[in-house]
Amino acid sequence: MASTNSLDIIQRENRDLKRIGIMGGTFDPIHYGHLVIAEQIRCEYRLDKILFIPAGNPPHKLNTDVSSSRHRYFMTLLATVTNPFFEVSKIEMEGEEISYTIHTLTKLKKIFSEDVKLFFITGADAICDIENWKDVEILVTMCDFIAATRPGLESPDLEEKIRQLQCKYNSSIRKIDVPALAISSTDIRCRVREGQSIKYLLPESVEYYIYKHGLYR
Repeated sequence: MASTNSLDIIQRENRDLKRIGIMGGTFDPIHYGHLVIAEQIRCEYRLDKILFIPAGNPPHKLNTDVSSSRHRYFMTLLATVTNPFFEVSKIEMEGEEISYTIHTLTKLKKIFSEDVKLFFITGADAICDIENWKDVEILVTMCDFIAATRPGLESPDLEEKIRQLQCKYNSSIRKIDVPALAISSTDIRCRVREGQSIKYLLPESVEYYIYKHGLYR
């Protein structure tokens, strides 16, 4: 299941892919909410592939307990293995440095040829906070951003924020409405700690992995 090189898959398919979605996240654990968003965006934007990138050392989680990158990588593999359009990369797990999005996109730009178009997929709440990301003025010009809506975020507020960002940075940011699946990794971890069921919130293979390795106890 493990790859010999985290960039093997990317480099092998570099010649064939034209439109690639980048789905970053802590994935602690990955769940059906992540998968539904990725598949809907893949279909709606006619993407050739969705590349899932588990975060190495996310800057917004430095002072919180995060499962090891090894566990999060394997859970993401298990959750995506049945979809031929999904791949998983270790690109953020190869160093000890903080995993800034701009560094990851810079690496990907060097790997892919110029005729590959990248689409960075993130939550609508993250887009509203994107001006706090590292080197945002450069970051928003490196690829198209797709903001997936989430329950609780008012659409007019999001649309206005996107207009402001596009005007200020001359960037391409799109909004997509996805099914309102009220599933979160935080809730799943809490359920495991409290001995509650997590069945049907995430793939059965990931559920089994969590119990087998004693995660979130």
